[in-house]
Amino acid sequence: MQTPLEILKEYWQYDTFRPLQEDIINSVLAKKDTLALMPTGGGKSICFQVPALAMEGVCIVITPLVALMKDQVEQLRKRGVKAAAIYSGMHRNEIDYTLDNFVYGDFKFLYVSPERLLTEIMQVRTKLMKVCLLVIDEAHCISQWGYDFRPPYLKIPEFRKFTGNAPTIALTATATKEAQQDIIEKLSLKNPQVFQQSFARPNISYSVFCEESKEKKLFEILQKVQGTAIVYVRSRRRTKEISDWLNRNRISTDYYHAGLSTPERFKKQEAWISNQTRVIVATNAFGMGIDKPDVRVVIHLDLPETLEAYYQEAGRGGRDGKKAFAVLLYTRGDLDDVAKQVEQKYPPIENIKRVYQALANYFRLAVGGENFESYDFDFQDFVSTFGLPAHETHNELKVLQDEGLIQLSDAYFSPSKISFTVDNHELYKFQIKTPSYDKFIKTLLRIYGGDLFASYVSISEATIGKYFFGSAAEIEKMLDYLHQVGIITYQKQKTIPQLTFLTARQDAKHLAINVTEIQRRKQRDLEKVAAVVRFVEDRRRCRQQMLQEYFNEFTNYTCGICDNCLKQKKQEWPVPIEVYAKYRQKILDIIPAPVNQIVDYQFFNNKYFVKEVIRKMIENEEIRFTELGIVERVGV
Repeated sequence: MQTPLEILKEYWQYDTFRPLQEDIINSVLAKKDTLALMPTGGGKSICFQVPALAMEGVCIVITPLVALMKDQVEQLRKRGVKAAAIYSGMHRNEIDYTLDNFVYGDFKFLYVSPERLLTEIMQVRTKLMKVCLLVIDEAHCISQWGYDFRPPYLKIPEFRKFTGNAPTIALTATATKEAQQDIIEKLSLKNPQVFQQSFARPNISYSVFCEESKEKKLFEILQKVQGTAIVYVRSRRRTKEISDWLNRNRISTDYYHAGLSTPERFKKQEAWISNQTRVIVATNAFGMGIDKPDVRVVIHLDLPETLEAYYQEAGRGGRDGKKAFAVLLYTRGDLDDVAKQVEQKYPPIENIKRVYQALANYFRLAVGGENFESYDFDFQDFVSTFGLPAHETHNELKVLQDEGLIQLSDAYFSPSKISFTVDNHELYKFQIKTPSYDKFIKTLLRIYGGDLFASYVSISEATIGKYFFGSAAEIEKMLDYLHQVGIITYQKQKTIPQLTFLTARQDAKHLAINVTEIQRRKQRDLEKVAAVVRFVEDRRRCRQQMLQEYFNEFTNYTCGICDNCLKQKKQEWPVPIEVYAKYRQKILDIIPAPVNQIVDYQFFNNKYFVKEVIRKMIENEEIRFTELGIVERVGV
């Protein structure tokens, strides 16, 4: 059997592991359940790919993103390793053939989404495989203490029984102590080995600015900091608005959000990765699983909901070890809005009961009725029938689902979508040329408004039919025609949404809701928002240090390059000029070397000074950190 280092050299051409990688690999090879916390760009994939290659059998990797699956499968294939992924949109015959390669062939890495785990074909074939390792990537998604909880991850413990005695490794870039414990419990990890790499990113300069005109500051930053950039915003509409504005100001920009079609997202992503587009303006749907090391600046135009999300998104800058900037822009009003958004996620209990009663009336269910059938559910028709506000009702339905009272099918969360592919002028010309569609187009605009020109908008064919006095089938036919002639893009819902009552129909006045648990979750989210506000408003402490402490990593080491550290430096530079000159030259003489080895080098009699000199040299772009965590000269 090859050693881990031999495998690393053969497939990756690296001579050494990064810090912690070898310890994690040895834990997996000892068949111990393992939890690894490593920052974005820290080399997580090697921690499971190397030991899997050293073991006999199939490695199953559970990950939430198709983009990440495809990227890792492609990278493994380039290295001569047989890998494949199963994701939505594949034909059953293709899935069948792919799984056969892992049962009867010699394929090594199988990437799947958590939704795939409890399908019959996946369970049956997994039992026939010799599974050597189960990998849960983005493991924070299983924890309600995390920032991106996804219910399908809760299916993983049930799936583990099909993998025999294979060890499990869970990996994430961001998890607080509470989230770590929750991951261990929810995945049923047995006496897990826990490894946590430092959350410090010494080459990233964090800055926070309170600005009346965030767009003006954005433009200034992009002019000053050259190179690839990511700009994060909250809403889909804002991605296009900011992108269009930057393009008008001659900065090559595109926009990205989850509402775009898969081919569109892939095209935009590839153009940015290949540097055809300099700036991508995106919602948080962008970035996870995308390997682009030379991002020089990540800018947040809206406050993130949590520091976990901010740390991961900001960490997409500077993965090549060179200096990068993470800039957060806000107004005073943003601080109030971010708390209000949490409040909206947890509606008043009386409103939840009102929606439950409306559902019972909608489906004509009597109190006590033991009816567990699934019903076709047109959300737009439902809210229209009872005069309910759509956004609030959506949140109330999610609470009812979290409480185990109803179940909404996947199709509910993936409704039909349309977007105009032409501008106002071209649309008007089409209406004049094709008068039979004039009224229909006006109906679409009356219902959904100008958002149709900015992004994809979720629609209901039945609701459009009510206004246009046509059947759903007729509406689909007209939308199909507009799609074919290039006026709109129409993404039709694949299946009809279903709603299932999971308990006997209850009296809404005495609805069994765990109010205490709902309040606990709300308080948790408000505490996370409060941590963001504290981070933003602190004008004295090192930003890097604050982020590390949030993840329970306490240190006296300050980064020296964030906005707060730079302010203090302007007031006093602690290193005498003659000491700086001597230390700088010695550092240049002994690199490349790990930073700890440099700091402990016997020539240096003041560790604090040597750290300051290293920071200054990084700031001056004389040295950098490599992917392996080694300090080397810039240009090597």
